This record gives sequence, C-alpha cells and structure tokens, in this order.
Amino acid sequence: MIDPRPVSVVTSLHDPTADVVISELHDRGVPVVRLDSGDFPASLSVEAEISSQGLQGRLVTPSRTADLANIRSLYYRRPTGFAFPHLSGQDARFAVTQARYGLGGVLASLPGCLYVNHPHRIADAEFKPSGLAAAVAVGFLVPPTLITSNPDAARAFVKQHGSVVYKPLHNPVYLVDGVSSVVKVAEVAAEDIDDSVTGTAHLFQKRVPKTGDVRVTVIGSKLFCVRIDSDLLDWRTDYSRLTYTPVEAPPDIERPLHHYMDHFGLVFGAFDFCVGEDGRWWFLECNPSGQWYWLEPETGLPMCAALADLLERKKS
Repeated sequence: MIDPRPVSVVTSLHDPTADVVISELHDRGVPVVRLDSGDFPASLSVEAEISSQGLQGRLVTPSRTADLANIRSLYYRRPTGFAFPHLSGQDARFAVTQARYGLGGVLASLPGCLYVNHPHRIADAEFKPSGLAAAVAVGFLVPPTLITSNPDAARAFVKQHGSVVYKPLHNPVYLVDGVSSVVKVAEVAAEDIDDSVTGTAHLFQKRVPKTGDVRVTVIGSKLFCVRIDSDLLDWRTDYSRLTYTPVEAPPDIERPLHHYMDHFGLVFGAFDFCVGEDGRWWFLECNPSGQWYWLEPETGLPMCAALADLLERKKS
C-alpha cells in the first residue's frame, strides 16, 4: 500500500545535495514538499491551529500544500534566514523574531514526524564545546582542547602541548573582497598569540600526528566510513588533492558513534576523525548538517539510498 504522506525538505533553493535526495524520493513515488523558511511570508504561508486535537493546519508553497498533521518526515538541511527588506530597524527585527518563533516553532512541532534532524537538536549539536565534551563522555579519544579569551592561557597551552592548531568555533558567512570564505584551521606558535585574543572566544587544540583522516556519515543505524588521504592539515581546503577509500569502523568506534547520536537526539551526523600514527581514531567534530553526497560518486557507497530509506521510513 502506497503511503500518501509527504516528506518535507527544508532548505535553500540552491542545494545540490537536497536535489539528489528529492530525485531519489520522486523515483520511489514518495511525495515531497520542498520549502525554504526564508521564503516566508513572500511565497510561503503557514496556517497552524493548536487545540485539544493537537497541532493542525497547513504549509502552502507556490506549487505544493502540506497538511501539518500528515508530514511523514522532515529533512532539515540549510534554509536561508528570514529577511524583511521592506522594513528597517526595530520593525525588521520584530518581524524576523516573530517568523522564527512562529513558523520555526510550527516546523519544530509536527506530530508523528521523523526529523532528520530536528532543528533544535541541530542547534544543540553545533556547539563545538558541547560536542567535544559529549565525545569524551561516550569514549572517543579527543585531543586536549582549550577554549579561551585569555592570551596567557593560550600561550601556556601551546608551550605545554608543542604542536597546536587554531580552529574557529563556528564558521559564519565571511566575505573577503565580496567572496564567501572561511576561517581555516592553522597551526599556531606561542609567539603568534597576542592581545587580540581577548576580543572573543578562541579554540586551540593539540595537533595529533596523523596518517590520514576519516569521514563517518551516520544515517539512521547505518555507518559509511571513508578514509581521506592527503598531505593537508585540513583536507577541506583542497578537494583536488584528496583520495578516498571506504573502510570499516574499528570495534571501539561504532558503539560510541551511536551513543553520541543518542546524546544529541540525532539520526544523521557527519563525523570527522584523524587517524594517529598508531592507527587509533581521534574525534575532531560532528556536523549534524554536514555535506556527504560528494563521497558517493567517489566511493560508490549508497548513502543517498540510505537517506531516502530513512525519510521514507522504510523498514529494513
């Protein structure tokens, strides 16, 4: 029997990863309602009523209508932010806040819906200190890490551990000459640290001598592990220099992966590990909305099908 309930995909207009998942769902005959919360209220509207019958109502896009009580699953990817360019100052701030807590609150409260992932759980898991603390708690190896705004503490940490890298705690949109860029992971020496550290929080981490990196994509109960080899400190800075090899997770990694997911209430996660010279895997981070599809053509791993199975709520 065909399940008529739609899958909702919440993301921006230009999202190639979402495109391939939607194409897979269409090929399976699964109805999809795609929307970008940033289109509200110009071309996206919401009508939600909360009563003794629970949450009821609908979302309306230019081409689709979704019954709020009938959404099978919601794939929360990378929607754009709310914007009210016709308003200014405090009026725009007020409208953005109402949209976030109104439409955002409705999208976070769908009855019987499987979230991949729930937006609140994504927000929790994106805090890097929380992720590192959870990684320690579930049993991963985690490099010694310092988060500070104190330059003396930072210099002492570098002197204690020798080889240390700086990492941004989060990467917002950062424009350089009008081009979107990111603050890169970089090795830092004690003499590089000056009083500008007092300006905000910074993350310093002991550099683990490595033989390679591993990206582990967790989709429901399935693990897809890919070793990434390069001569780069941060492999994300030049994809043309990478080679990929599917691998199996060591026995001491698989269980902590699921415990980590359970800790944050996630069903999808993109984990990054580095492989030490002794072969042990060191946890670096988990992105609850991480990219994954570029690895499928490189390795043949059926990640798109696995994600479509999850969203379809197909029992394996």
